[in-house]
Amino acid sequence: MDAPYRLGVDESYRPLPSVYLAFLAIWLVSACSWTFNTYRNAHFQTSNLQWTLASVPLIKALQLMLSFLFWYSCFYLQRCSLWMSFGVYVTGVLFQTASFISFLLISHGYCITCERLSISERRTTAVLGSVFYLTLVGYRASVPYFTGLLLINYFVSFYTIFYHISQNLSALREQLNYIEDEDVHAMHDAVLMKYIMFKKFQSAMQIVAMAEIVIYVNIDDSSTNYWLRLLVREWAIFCIFLYIGWTFRSQDLAPRFTVMPTVKSKGSMVIPPIYSIEMDAATFKDFSRHKWHIGIVSSSNLNNITKSLSICLFGFGVS
Repeated sequence: MDAPYRLGVDESYRPLPSVYLAFLAIWLVSACSWTFNTYRNAHFQTSNLQWTLASVPLIKALQLMLSFLFWYSCFYLQRCSLWMSFGVYVTGVLFQTASFISFLLISHGYCITCERLSISERRTTAVLGSVFYLTLVGYRASVPYFTGLLLINYFVSFYTIFYHISQNLSALREQLNYIEDEDVHAMHDAVLMKYIMFKKFQSAMQIVAMAEIVIYVNIDDSSTNYWLRLLVREWAIFCIFLYIGWTFRSQDLAPRFTVMPTVKSKGSMVIPPIYSIEMDAATFKDFSRHKWHIGIVSSSNLNNITKSLSICLFGFGVS
């Protein structure tokens, strides 16, 4: 349903089509660059996380496109579409929901400290995402009490994110200390890179939390300089996601970065002991008669053994 109420549009909103068009171009370029880079560098690492994150800029670009078309039609075609404004509303909610689900996946260490999430982690992420979506819909629709529910959901979501980030940082720090104390350097660069990535993500999430507080506490519904406030907010959102995207982009990472357990274990981290026996040739010949499997491993088998030991190091092996 379209309503021709062109004369009722406030002239202070006139810069909005240009603002939305500019950010649409920026997010489209970012989405295409992210997709191309993920496809080109998929052989360097497990790219499931990168393909999941690709949905965020695509949804944002769709929202900006609908916003541009809505305001352009209002000012230049003398027609403001109700359905198009509804599309802006829905895509805005989807963008925020997809963003928080992505943050939850990263905080759990998906494709960074484990290949996939456990059943409980998947259920927690699904429940938090669904509740966040529903409360955000109610808040945008001005349903009573949903402002308080949204604040509670924000608190729970950010608490979950920072809690899991802290857990991963603690585990990685413990592994780095063990590597340095035991002089085991096979996984040092990979573990250090993961630790740095989580530290950067923690800083980014602190900025996101403060930005959300500023947006929802200092709400100004006046049309005066609305386009300027929109410009500042959209630039802040883009810079935050650019920082996070650059940190977790698909790239040629440190050696053994992709060596990780399938699912994180809750046991204590230990390194399996390595024993060595020295003997001369005559003793070795006599020793081979016993029920021992003795031999020289090939280079391929040695690589498999090294990878298995590395998984025990990084995968919280249980004693």
